[in-house]
Formats: sequence, C-alpha cells, structure tokens
Amino acid sequence: MKLICTKENFKKAIFNSERIVSKQTTLPILNNILFEADKGALKVSATNLEIGIISKIGAKIEKPGKITIPAKTISGFVNNLPAEGENILLEVVNQELKISSGSLKAVIKGLSAEDFPLIPPKKADFLFSISVDALKNIISKTLPSVAFNEIRQELTGVNIILTEKEIFFAATDSFRLSESSLRLKKENVNQDIYNIFIKKINNIIIPANTLIELLRVISGEMADIIITIEDGQIFFEVGGIKIVSRLINGKYPEYKHIIPSNFGTRAVLDRRLIQGAVKMASVFTQSKSGEIFLEISLGGKKIIVGAKNSEVGENSSEIKADIVGQDQRVVFNPRYLLDGLNATSGKSVAILINNETSPVALKEIDEKTGELLEGYLYIVMPIKN
Repeated sequence: MKLICTKENFKKAIFNSERIVSKQTTLPILNNILFEADKGALKVSATNLEIGIISKIGAKIEKPGKITIPAKTISGFVNNLPAEGENILLEVVNQELKISSGSLKAVIKGLSAEDFPLIPPKKADFLFSISVDALKNIISKTLPSVAFNEIRQELTGVNIILTEKEIFFAATDSFRLSESSLRLKKENVNQDIYNIFIKKINNIIIPANTLIELLRVISGEMADIIITIEDGQIFFEVGGIKIVSRLINGKYPEYKHIIPSNFGTRAVLDRRLIQGAVKMASVFTQSKSGEIFLEISLGGKKIIVGAKNSEVGENSSEIKADIVGQDQRVVFNPRYLLDGLNATSGKSVAILINNETSPVALKEIDEKTGELLEGYLYIVMPIKN
C-alpha cells in the first residue's frame, strides 16, 4: 500500500474512528484502525463489535493495499502534527506503516488486515433521510433523559417510533422523559419501502452511545443523513462517513400514557432566568439528589425558586411570569429540572403543572405567537413529600 492524501482529511478520518476503537485486550485487533487503499480513495475503519464506522477520503493511490494500525499510536501522531504543512505520505512495508509529513516521519508496527472483523454492509435500500441540523437538534434534546446503566438495557437507548407522517424520538430513565418529533417530508422518504417496513417494525431502540458518536462526527455543512434499518442493525450515511450499529433488543416502556393530556397551570417565563435560579438553589442542597422547590403565584405573577437546608442555609429567587391557572408548589431534583431547561431553546419556556405529585412538563414557546410548540416535550417527576 502506498498513497498520498491531505493532512486535513486524514486527521478527520482518524478523529472519526479513534473513539469507536475497543479497549479489549483479549482481541488486540479491535485496538486497531483498518486502512484500505483502492480506487482513488482511502477507507479508514474501526469497530468495537457494537458500532462500526467507515470514513472514506480522497487520495492519490500509487499502490493499493490494506493494514491495521494501533489507534492510540496513529492518533497520537496525527494529533501532534503542526497545523500548517504538507500532505501525508503512507506506505506499508512488511506489516509496518511508514508515515511522513514534511520533515516528520514515523514507522508504526501493524497487524494483518485479514484478521479485522467485517463491518456489515447494508443490503436494503434506504428508508428515509434527515437533515444534519434536525438530527443534531433531536439527539441533543433527547440524550439527557437516557439511563446510562445496564440494569434495564432498553433504557440505555433512544426509542424511535415510526409512523406514516411523523417519527418520534424518546428517552427516559424513569425519573424524566424527553420526546422529540419530526414531520416527514415526501422527498425524504423512500415511500414504498418505508410503508412496508413500518407495517412490520415501527418501534426500535438505538443505543445512546451510537447517537453520541454520530453527533460527534456530523457537522452543519454536510448533506442529509441517509438511514437504513435491517437485520437488527441501523445504518447512517453522511459526508463520506458510514456508521453501523446494532439495535437494542427488548421492548421499550409504553411512555405515552404518563404524559398528561392537559394541565391546570401554565407559567411562561424567561428561560435564562429560571436556569440561573435553579443553579443557585442547587448550591443550597446537600447533594446531587437534593431538593429545590418551585412556587407559582398567580396573584403575584411570579415564580419563586429556592432551597433550604439546615446545614448549608437557604436561598430563593423571584422571576416574573405569565401565569394561567392555579397556584402551585412543587419539589424537584434540581439536576433533572436543569437538564430539561438546558435542552430547550428560545428565550422563553413554559412550565406546565397539575399538582405537586403528577408529571410536570417543559415546552418551548413560539416567540411571535406565544403558542406552545409541539416538536419537543420534557417531562420531569416531582419529589413527593
């Protein structure tokens, strides 16, 4: 193998791959990145047997071939290359990768590419596509509610519900729930295949780690992300990058029934002010599981956020709010409430409450009309006294 490629493209390909690499000692080949040179391109691949990623970059191929190289070593080399400089020359001689860029040179011992696990190619046609910005927004809003433990494996992923006109993305750790929805456009759907697919399978669970890696490698200048689902796996394709991941087996909890159909009290207020008040109140709690209170005063047209602790002290903040409904007092875990506030966007946020024990909702506001937006919902359970 011998080739020349740009330093920028090579560094991006290594960046995309290095975090996927497994840290297993029982299978040393999984600590490596696979390089394959052929037909005017260099493919850089990595897998941990749960997620696989392939980045394809343009290159001048003088001699095709392939080899696997330890991810830690090649990543350390390219991360220390100067920003300015020439292209990168790669050449394989006797299972060693000779790499040079300007005056910098290195020789890295590799392993045979024949032992590298196969990253499964997709066989079916694509189901639908989503714009990069839309998917980044959805993932960012949904991930805070994922349970990052393995007691209930299905909760370590994001539930995707596919319908004819809309896709729902949901996550819950039993204490809070995030749900984002996306209206499908005709031009983004492989209609016949999609309709057949959702009659058989309309509910899947994508591992949260897969979406974290996807979020890390995509950028705004890329085209739409093409998505295919088959044989218990999901495939993402965008900007010369392919990611394949297993889906989580299991049944996701039926969460729709816990979302109240209506609320007795609605308070609309400045999102940054309520964020600051919750952060301040959390200082006066003893731990991450501490309690803060939120009081809605209809007559005073304000919300009071505070905390009181016999060992630390007490704090309260008053925020003006547009309130409809009854007075309320609810106790929260500040971290759960803050995660929801951080995930919402816009200048204002709506807090929807029925009583001190039922689920509380956060929703975004249309700044022009003042109406509640339907694309995103965050539910948090109060602490019952």
